[in-house]
Amino acid sequence: MSRIGKNPVTIPSGVTINVSDNTIKVKGAKGELTRTIDPRISVKEEDGKLVFERSNEEKQTRAMHGLYRALVQNMVQGVSEGYKTQLELVGVGYKAEAKGQILELNLGYSHNIFMQIPKEVSVSTEMLKGQNPKVTLESSDKELLGHITAKIRSLRKTEPYKGKGVRFVGEQIRRKAGKSAGK
Repeated sequence: MSRIGKNPVTIPSGVTINVSDNTIKVKGAKGELTRTIDPRISVKEEDGKLVFERSNEEKQTRAMHGLYRALVQNMVQGVSEGYKTQLELVGVGYKAEAKGQILELNLGYSHNIFMQIPKEVSVSTEMLKGQNPKVTLESSDKELLGHITAKIRSLRKTEPYKGKGVRFVGEQIRRKAGKSAGK
């Protein structure tokens, strides 16, 4: 039995879940999310908890059991509490500015980068003197938030020599010694 799959998902107050056929709709204060699940996994609501069961013991079905339980748990937490990610732009002259749902980034290239952020994700920027610019992303959809965050980070990957690039706030980068360290 899957350790993750056998744990029930607790439904907090203020969250409504509608299970019909292979579709789960979760609605809460932060929004509404929908996911289609594999027909081999069945979902039952029992006294304020969602219980996931699988139809057979095939390897693929066992993997799906824990996967869908975790995905629905993320949906429930997203619509009740939401998710938040903070990125930090480390480098001389790096800037970030949010204009509605368009994020303008200056990451040391010859041109500014304009990125359209989906309406499900709210974006804000913070630029204080003497500190690195910060980009804050908030959403109820963890999967979409991770995708957008990865896309922004891929625009300027953190390099190991000077530590310049886009990184999470508080992330530790393993630094390498330069040429002079070998002598």
